This record gives sequence, C-alpha cells and structure tokens, in this order.
Amino acid sequence: MTDGGSIDERASATDDDERPSADDERPHADDDERTGRVARRRSVLGAVALALVPVGLVVPVVVPLAVVGGLGPLVGVALAAIVGLGGSVALGPVVVDRWLGRLPDADLDDRPTAFIEDRVDDLASSVDVDAPAVRVVRGDAANVAVVDGFRGSRIVVSARLLSLPREERDAALRHALVRLRRREAAITTALLPAAVLVETLALLATLLVGRRNERTAADRRVNRIHGYEPDHDRIPGPIYAAAGVILWLPLLPVWIPFVVGDRLHVAEGRRAADVAVARAGREERDGLANAVAFARDAAGAADWLPLLDRLSFVTVVDEETGRVRGTTRQEARIRLARLRSKRTI
Repeated sequence: MTDGGSIDERASATDDDERPSADDERPHADDDERTGRVARRRSVLGAVALALVPVGLVVPVVVPLAVVGGLGPLVGVALAAIVGLGGSVALGPVVVDRWLGRLPDADLDDRPTAFIEDRVDDLASSVDVDAPAVRVVRGDAANVAVVDGFRGSRIVVSARLLSLPREERDAALRHALVRLRRREAAITTALLPAAVLVETLALLATLLVGRRNERTAADRRVNRIHGYEPDHDRIPGPIYAAAGVILWLPLLPVWIPFVVGDRLHVAEGRRAADVAVARAGREERDGLANAVAFARDAAGAADWLPLLDRLSFVTVVDEETGRVRGTTRQEARIRLARLRSKRTI
C-alpha cells in the first residue's frame, strides 16, 4: 500500500478530474444553442436576400408599366414581387431539369444502380424524409446535388462519388438528404434562375472591365509564324472597360442581395447539414470530413454543371466565378476545420 493509493483509485480520480461536469457542459450547450439561433437567422436573412433578386430584375419593367397604367408605384412593386417570385418558382425546376438532360448517364449495370437507390432509401428513412429519385451521371467530380420543386425531389450523384469508401459515400448522400429535409434545396431551386442570370451578367461585366489587349512576345511570334501581325487592336481596351462599367452600374442593386444570399443562405445551409450529419455519429462525422476533403481537391470539376453548384455537396466554382460571387475555397476549409475539431458541433 502506497501513499498515493492503488492504481485503480488513482486512475478513477484522474478520470473524474478530466470528465467535464454538468456545470462545465452547460455553457457549451448554451453556446451551441445560441450559435444555432444565429445560424438560422443568417439563413433566413440570406433566403430573403435571394428572394429580392428576381423581384429586382423585373422592377424596372413592371413598375413603369404600372405607373403608366395608373396603378401607382406601390401596386407596381407588389406586382413585381408576384411576377418575379412566381416566375422564378415556376422556372427553377424546369431550368434545372433541362440542364440535367445534358449530363451523360453513368454506364452502370442494374445491380449497382439498384444498390444506390436502396442506400438512398435507407438513409432517407434515417433522416426522416421521403426518398427522392436518383440519377447517377458520368463524371470525375466527386459530388452530389439535390434538387427539389413542384416536379419532385431528385438526387444527382456523380459516378466518382460511388467509388469512395462506404462511410464517405453515405455521409455525402446523408448531407444531401438533410438539405432536402430542411427545405433549403427547395428554396435554392426556386430562386436559382435569377441567381444564375445575375451571376452570368456580373461575370461578363467583370471580364469586360478586366480585359487586356496587350500581346506578349510569344503571341507576336505565333502571329508572325502564321503571317498575321495586326498593326493595331480593333477595339481599344478602354472601350471594353467602359462597357463593363456600364453593365455593372444597373446590376449592382440585384448583385448585392445575390452575394448576401449566396453567402448566408446557401453556405449556411451546407454548414447546417454538416452539423446534422456530424451529430449522427463519429463514423458519419469522419466520413463527411473525408468526403469534403476529397471532393474539394478531386479533378473533374469541369464535368459538373455550374448550374448545380448551389445545390451541390461541395462548391466547385472556378476563380473567376468565385470572385463575382464573393466566395472562395475558404468555405470548404472552414467546414473541414469544424468537422475535424475536437469539440462536438
């Protein structure tokens, strides 16, 4: 018998010291609840900002017509809200379905396809959501997107995602189903046409402003080899820049809520789904982190439709689109840091 007591007694005392008490856990629970409320407010604010985008696109047309017709500007704004939101909700699933038709189907036998559908059914039951239709497409991007609307819900899975280990594959599918259950996929699908239009116009304006006509020595050498050496540029660079600025000015009122909605609603929806998957268990959390890391760095982003980016498990925007949208690959880094942290999210 020693003064320090037996080994079992010392180990028990150490465990009791390291185990957090109820008083220690309460602040963390309060912090988590407070963080959840803030995240929900951010998501709602982002959804409202995204809803302003289709309304802002039709206001310059509908409001003058209402004023000319004697209805007044307030009635014109109300009509713009109805036309903008109603048109976006009606066109969203249609636009997505048409673009999905351009994706090539994966060359899978009946057994693998039935297996994936069965896994989606099982995961949907655990998430407490109706199982969506499954579409497996050919591509090197390890990604999955979820679409929802009046035409029904659908999960679009890249064939490369199916080659991942079971834990990573199921975590990515569960992530998509959680976004479906939270109705975040339905809101994003409904507001997608206006967002894509604004993003395209903003990208065009940015490219015009940043256009450079200077040719390098290598360019001049290639031109001489082919017998073509222009003495001057057909369109001066300042004209391109002026055209880009002219396009940017009327676009700013709808581009600002577009960026706010993209940062708050879409990105916050991915993070909220991360939390739901991580709390399902340690295996799901580790699988989700590995899937995010692999999908972020995997080649084949060009095989994934840019239209599906906001509906996807991992964003695959390129550098130019990221600049226009105000997002970067930092989003995936933050998600990975949260998933791999020791503190439960």
